[in-house]
Amino acid sequence: MPTVTAPIALSPREIADMAATALHDEAELTPKPGLVDRRGTGAHTDMTLDMLHRSAEVLSTSFAECAQAAMVLDIGPALRARLGVIGRAGEHEMLTVTGGVNTHRGALWSLGLLAAATGAGAVTTEEAVAFAAALAKITDPAVEPAPPSHGAQVRRRYRVDGAPGEAKSGFPHVVRYALPTLRSRPQSDPTAARLDALLSLIAHLDDTCLLHRGGATAAAAVQSAARAVLAAGGTLTDEGRQRFSRLDGLCMTHRLSPGGAGDLLAVTLFLDRLDRRSAIPCRL
Repeated sequence: MPTVTAPIALSPREIADMAATALHDEAELTPKPGLVDRRGTGAHTDMTLDMLHRSAEVLSTSFAECAQAAMVLDIGPALRARLGVIGRAGEHEMLTVTGGVNTHRGALWSLGLLAAATGAGAVTTEEAVAFAAALAKITDPAVEPAPPSHGAQVRRRYRVDGAPGEAKSGFPHVVRYALPTLRSRPQSDPTAARLDALLSLIAHLDDTCLLHRGGATAAAAVQSAARAVLAAGGTLTDEGRQRFSRLDGLCMTHRLSPGGAGDLLAVTLFLDRLDRRSAIPCRL
């Protein structure tokens, strides 16, 4: 009997579990330069690993609702408005369990769009990012003017895209850098593969979290240090690990956190799981 790629459609709960698992896996990845991990709080003074896990758990409901909405609404203003309602409620729940700390606002936006894409039937990265980009370009009709966030201020000051622009462009840093890096590393060492994928994001992304904390000079220094690790063969080589230690020290000394890259690593892990699932053959 021939085999073909024909994955069974995922339920909203299964899609939400994939998204939440991506957040949990990103949080657990250790070591990460400047980010919360199993070693400690990184460059942060207001976040812990337990807080990140609680945030991921509470956002699971929002991801399921995004997927469910896309199963019953066609892409357009009505679906975009519904996702806006879900996202604002999810952010409120996130801030409630974290005591007001923004742990995953960017990830909620990105993974919420991708959860909707998967709910609408996307089974590959290409399909998911195309759907998410088209949806992100639709203006939420219910949005009211709000005080500008740190991210919005940084995007204006440095003229960078940030999380909104990344989604509207189809997550180019994930598609061009993180996913290829993740898949080029030996799968026998998933930690090194994920860490090098994170470094590929740090090396190329105009990270609004870094820009907010250290400005353009500090962000450029972190990007350069991440590129140096990758140029040395990544974290699987002795020289790469030595250069990683310098990058880690730079982030800790100057309290620099590549939080935007961390969010996109979660996106990378979600899309990688989606692709691996679609590649599972089934018999007809």
